Amino acid sequence: MAGGQGSRLRPITDVRPKPMVEVLGRPVIEFVKDSMIQGGVTNIIVTTGYRGEMLAEHVKDWNTNDRTARINQESTPMGTAGSVRLLLDEITETVIVGSGDSVASFDVAALMEAHKRSGAKATMALWEVEDPSPFGIVGLSSTATGDVDGSLKEGYIRRFKEKPTPEEAFSNVINAGLYILEPEVMALVPEGEKYDFSKNLFPRLLEMNWPMYAQAINGVWFDVGSPQELIRAQRVLIERRDELPFPLPQGARIERGSFIHPDARVANGAVVEESVIAQHATVGKDAVLKHCILMNGSRVEQGVQLTDCILSPGAVIAANLSTSNVILGDNEHLENV
Repeated sequence: MAGGQGSRLRPITDVRPKPMVEVLGRPVIEFVKDSMIQGGVTNIIVTTGYRGEMLAEHVKDWNTNDRTARINQESTPMGTAGSVRLLLDEITETVIVGSGDSVASFDVAALMEAHKRSGAKATMALWEVEDPSPFGIVGLSSTATGDVDGSLKEGYIRRFKEKPTPEEAFSNVINAGLYILEPEVMALVPEGEKYDFSKNLFPRLLEMNWPMYAQAINGVWFDVGSPQELIRAQRVLIERRDELPFPLPQGARIERGSFIHPDARVANGAVVEESVIAQHATVGKDAVLKHCILMNGSRVEQGVQLTDCILSPGAVIAANLSTSNVILGDNEHLENV
C-alpha cells in the first residue's frame, strides 16, 4: 500500500509520495519490499495514488526472472482496504498486505507460519512500544474466544483501541501495518467505497467472530510520518546497522553516529554528528551538522551550522548560516535566516 500523501512531511513530499522519502539513502518502501522478498513473495503489486508515476518508475527495477512487480493506480482515494479491494479478481489465494510508508523489516515467513497454524482468516504483525497512547493498540487472548491478556505478544485478536489514555491501555502492542489475509476477507470490503483495514474491516471481522491472529515481530519498525520521527528513525538505524536486512553501500562510513554515503563529499574541518549524508550530497569546510539529513544531491556550504534539519534532493544552504528545525524542499535555497 503506497497511496498516501505524507502531508506532515511537507515540503519533502510536495514532489514525491511518502513511500519514496529516503531513509539511509534508500526509499522507505524498499524496507517492506525486502522483507516480502525474503519471505518468498514472487508477485508484488504496489497500490498507488498520490504521485503514483514516481512509484511506477521505481517499481520497474524490482522485476527479475523470478519475480514480477507493478503498480495499480487508484483514480480516487479508496482507503487502505479499498485500494487493495481494487485487485479482488487477482486475490485468489492467501495475500500479504504491507504498508509501504513505514520503515519495517521483519520475518514475513514466520508470520505466515503463525497464520496457517492458527487457522485465522486474518493475521496482523504487531510492534511493542513503551507508550501506546499515540497508536492503535491490540488486545490478545490465548484462545479465539478468550479474554484479553495484556501480557501476551502473540495470540488471537479480541479487542482494538485507538490512542488509549494510560488508564485505557490494555496492552502495549500496536498494529505494525502488515497483514496476511484470506481472499474471503477482502471480499467483505464494499465495492467503490472508501474503506480502511484498521477503522472498518478488522472491527467488522471481530463482530462476525472470524478468527484473527497476531504476532509481535522482531526487527525494526518506525512510522516516519513526521520530520522528528524521520530523523529519529535514521539515528536508531545507524545504531542498529548490524541488524539491517540489507548491506550498507560498500565504502560507506559510520562516524560520530553518522552515515556518510561513499558518493557524498564532506570537506576537511566539517563536523557531522548523528546525521545522514546521502549520495552526491556535499558538506562544506568547517560546517557543523547535528541530527540532520542531507538527501541525494543536497548541499551545505562552508561554515554552516545546522541542528535537526532535513534537506531534500538539490536543496542548498548558503555559506555561514546557522539555523535549526528547518526543512527544505527539492532544489530550495536558504540564503538568510
